[in-house]
Amino acid sequence: MHAYNRLSSSAHSSPSPPSSPRRSSPRLRHGRNKSGRMQGSIGPPLPPRTFMQKFAWLLLSVLLKRHGLFLFAPLIYISGMLLYMGTVSFDAGEVVRHHLAPGSVYRSPQVFENLWPAMQIDNETHNTLIAAWQHPRDGEKWRPCIKETENNGGLPASNGYLFVEANGGLNQQRVSICNAVAVAYLLNATLVIPNFHFNSIWKDPRKLPEAVMEKFDNNMSNIFNFKAKAWSPVNYYEEKVLPKLLEDGVIRISPFANRLSQEVPPSIQRMRCLANYEALRFVDPIGALADQLVQRMIQHSSTSNGKYIAVHLRFEEDMVAFSCCVYDGGKEEKEELDVAREKGWRGKFNRTGRVIRPGQIRMNGKCPLTPLEVGMMLRGMGFDNNTSIYLAAGKIYKAEKNMLPLKQMFPLLQTKESLATADELTPFKNYSSRMAALDYSVCLHSEVFVTTQGGNFPHFLMGHRRYLYGGHSKTIKPDKRKLALLLDNPKISWKTFKQQMQAMRHHSDVKGIEIRKVNASVYTFPAPDCMCRERHMETLEA
Repeated sequence: MHAYNRLSSSAHSSPSPPSSPRRSSPRLRHGRNKSGRMQGSIGPPLPPRTFMQKFAWLLLSVLLKRHGLFLFAPLIYISGMLLYMGTVSFDAGEVVRHHLAPGSVYRSPQVFENLWPAMQIDNETHNTLIAAWQHPRDGEKWRPCIKETENNGGLPASNGYLFVEANGGLNQQRVSICNAVAVAYLLNATLVIPNFHFNSIWKDPRKLPEAVMEKFDNNMSNIFNFKAKAWSPVNYYEEKVLPKLLEDGVIRISPFANRLSQEVPPSIQRMRCLANYEALRFVDPIGALADQLVQRMIQHSSTSNGKYIAVHLRFEEDMVAFSCCVYDGGKEEKEELDVAREKGWRGKFNRTGRVIRPGQIRMNGKCPLTPLEVGMMLRGMGFDNNTSIYLAAGKIYKAEKNMLPLKQMFPLLQTKESLATADELTPFKNYSSRMAALDYSVCLHSEVFVTTQGGNFPHFLMGHRRYLYGGHSKTIKPDKRKLALLLDNPKISWKTFKQQMQAMRHHSDVKGIEIRKVNASVYTFPAPDCMCRERHMETLEA
């Protein structure tokens, strides 16, 4: 039986001993006076030697004369330390102040206090929201060009049914759907509506023919389940999965998200592109409210021609707890986050031998940015207090306190809670994925998108925005290591801070156009798999 599928058949010299030390000429010898100072030397008198210093010198001279240097090296080292300790004065207070590990103290509030007066004076934007972003150079604009497969002869007979179980949050499930479409196309299988782990959110029925279900005693668990490895190559599905599909007529793959390699034939890659950028839509209740929020955000941005910045801020309690970073809440903060860590990850952070260094975590750029830090960064990049900002976030940790400085710097800040009425949000409020879908839509249509932490949400948005806007994603992705270093200096000047932030903004602009590299995600870098280069002259002629 030949099943239809989308796949192609596819001599050593010894070193000279050191010369003997020269004896100094009697004429050059200097005696010592009663104070212990060398006669004939210049400078202030040396302090008298202590007993320990004299003992150490005596011991050292004896050992050298006896040629016992190597045998008594540890004693010599200890003697040297005693000498050093006898000539250096230690002030415990000074040692503590000058030897704190970089990043071990959250200094951003002090930096803000220092820079805030200069921020208020330097409040000229020069339309930064629009002018800050360069247009792509001639010949570097891209356009969507997904070529649909022609099926003039109709679809071939299906090889069977593919059933997958999608795991994770909103965008992890998006990965699952798009990859499942690609795998179904690859196997020439009929894709059953995936089983989402959050059934209370989606409530979509899963449909298998009655005859198929009877074959497995109406029990989905009886269907053979492939435990596919992450990033499985095409030949895995050809050699392992397809034969079982032909034998049983239905297969499961669970869990299923990143179970297909990034490197697949162009026809398979196009199915990913079609699913992600063209076919997938939010259901009507979500899409309708999302469109209203976008329009309301545009209306609130009248001072900037309807253009606004969207900021994805990850500063929820679980995110802060998981990072193990220390902020300015003292003992109360530590106790709260210890409880959150134990509740969410039961013993993960207090295992024997595990050492957590919050300062090192911060200097490595791993701490979630606070609302205060995001605000300072954007003001430094040239966005003034007339800039409209949409904040995409969950429940901010200690929001009443932590949101104050961000609102102080950007009074036109909005959230889905401020744009929508309580009644409008009621059907969504208890479902994190639905709320994330609203945020996704408003961020997608922003002039500039700011990502402060990694994850599927910003990666999908960057790719989607590249697809919609000529291959150029106006995204600010800060260098968090450099930012941590700058914010660790309470005395930094506004001029220096602003220069560094504008250089960071420019770097983000340059990175706005990027072509997918080997093993990179097509969902973040749609060109060239889902897009074609559009030459300048071709655009003019069109």
